[in-house]
Amino acid sequence: MFSTTNTRIAALVVFLFISTVAHASSGDRAIEFVRCVSSCTTQRCDEFEETKPLSLQLTRWTCPDDCKYNCMHNVTDHAVTDGRAIHQYYGKWPFWRYAGMQEPASVIFSLANLWAHLVGFKQVRRKLSDSHPMKKLYLLWSVCSMNAWLWSAIFHTRDTPITEKLDYFSAGLAILNALYYTVIRLFHLYQPARPKLTSGTSISKPLTLLFIGIYAAHIYYLTSGPRFDYTYNTIFNLTLGVLHNLLWTLYALPSGLSLLRSRFPGRPRGYRPSFASKAGLFVALTTAATALEVFDFPPWGRVLDAHALWHAATAPIAYFWYQFLVQDALDQSWREPLLREHRT
Repeated sequence: MFSTTNTRIAALVVFLFISTVAHASSGDRAIEFVRCVSSCTTQRCDEFEETKPLSLQLTRWTCPDDCKYNCMHNVTDHAVTDGRAIHQYYGKWPFWRYAGMQEPASVIFSLANLWAHLVGFKQVRRKLSDSHPMKKLYLLWSVCSMNAWLWSAIFHTRDTPITEKLDYFSAGLAILNALYYTVIRLFHLYQPARPKLTSGTSISKPLTLLFIGIYAAHIYYLTSGPRFDYTYNTIFNLTLGVLHNLLWTLYALPSGLSLLRSRFPGRPRGYRPSFASKAGLFVALTTAATALEVFDFPPWGRVLDAHALWHAATAPIAYFWYQFLVQDALDQSWREPLLREHRT
């Protein structure tokens, strides 16, 4: 059920994204806006650098950028007064900036997600033994996720071609890494570490090389073309996310319905701890959060839009997910193979 819902949401998001790209610039193409920007740059730019506030200096606002910002809100003010529709400008809704941040709500919620992953990183490092075969994989995913949310905060602070690409590339890496550890965990493609022989976890090298190759090809495609392929990037990330959620849905299903041969090392297929259902709850919550991206709307008070709410929703989900991963990793079934490994 969850996988079907995810697939539908993914299709809707792709459709919405394509539609948005086609109509996102209706505001910046309006004659009123174009004339305002032209007049502003002619009259203000000579003295702008001398009077520019420190916050705009730190966030690297130029005079044309500032003119576009002010004209965007002037046109939006008139639209609200006249009861006309609010338009997007350069693919974004009009937001009030704060301390130079273009989308302050999304910045705050991105940092909240970074904090959730930092807390999860510390939890994994503290509670899992160094000999646990999944510990380093979870820590690696935490680092990738923290990096992704850092660049998300930077991108929502100032949308430039560089910050946009680093945001997208970092997000893709985190999602791909989540699928990577999921495949290793659920299909048992690991071996318990031998403390006396190696300091790391032995995993499937072909799988690792495959995922590295996928990511390298993904980045190459996005950077080698004349234009950034937004539609492909969206489909790529959604596909990874759906596969990730589908696999954890199989983990959560009752033993008679799940296609997984066994959830835990050395345990029969019927072994299903009560916390296994939490993975299904995570899938449902993630799907619900993703739905916020479908129901796009002009920002409330020019501060809070659907995208910011999506970021707000994912922070507690991440915190919850780390608790589940740790609980799964501390199940008694993991200890028996590790004890046997220590004795050999």
